[in-house]
Amino acid sequence: MNYNLPSHLSDLPVYQKAMDIIMLSRSISTYLNHDLSYLNEDGTEDSDIYFSGDIVQHSTNLAPEIINAERERHSDKKHKHLDSLERLTSKLYSNCRRLERSKSNGKDYLPLLRGEIKTFRKLKRNWMLTL
Repeated sequence: MNYNLPSHLSDLPVYQKAMDIIMLSRSISTYLNHDLSYLNEDGTEDSDIYFSGDIVQHSTNLAPEIINAERERHSDKKHKHLDSLERLTSKLYSNCRRLERSKSNGKDYLPLLRGEIKTFRKLKRNWMLTL
């Protein structure tokens, strides 16, 4: 993924962790989709399949918010991007918890993603102090 990064941005640990989360969430979602794509006995689909798409969507939006926060000059606008980043992180974490209750073998990989999200949160806190 190339977002036309400023040169220093790709060296930021928070940005690198966001990229790791994107790759991991895509892999987990692909694995989960194979298990959750089948119809139930009554003909309905498993509602957990939507959460697997949500983790990809939320993780994909992490890196652009980091870039936007770095590029922004005004602190009010910068805080909007940081708030958005916090919401995305919270939603991503809660969707991982929901998927852990799914009927899939892929749920065993979700604690790994949650661990990466926890590390991302720590890196994000330190990074926010530098802005």
